[in-house]
Parts: sequence; structure tokens; C-alpha cells
Amino acid sequence: MNEETIKNIEDEKFRRLTGVKRSPFEKMLDILREAARLKKAKGGGKNTLILEDRLLRALEYIREYPYLFPYKSKRWGQ
Repeated sequence: MNEETIKNIEDEKFRRLTGVKRSPFEKMLDILREAARLKKAKGGGKNTLILEDRLLRALEYIREYPYLFPYKSKRWGQ
């Protein structure tokens, strides 16, 4: 999925797909862009997926495996 496709999805379908509304998604992207910029300054290999796709895959994974997170939060003491 590329950025144009992401922007073409209706808001409700976007939320159902990712589990978040667009504004938090955009904030996440801003944070990840800054982290990627800092990481790129240090060097390293090139990513094969654009940042938006990597974030979408992570959010979709979290939605598919929600049972993992209660366990992890107990493990991390939250």
C-alpha cells in the first residue's frame, strides 16, 4: 500500500484497518520520520518498504494478535 492509497481510504475503513484514527497515525509517522532521519545520519542499509507501509504492517499485526499485549503489559509491569 502506498501513501496515495492510504489517503484514498475512507476514515472509518482506515480506522478499522489500522485500529487508529488518521490524526494519531500521522503523528506516529512524524515521530518515525524523525527517528528514520536520525538513523540515516548514522548510516545503515536501505529499507525496502516505505515508512507508511512499515507502520501499517505493524498496526495490522497488532490488530491481528491483540492477545499478545495483555501478556506483555503484565510482563512489563503495567
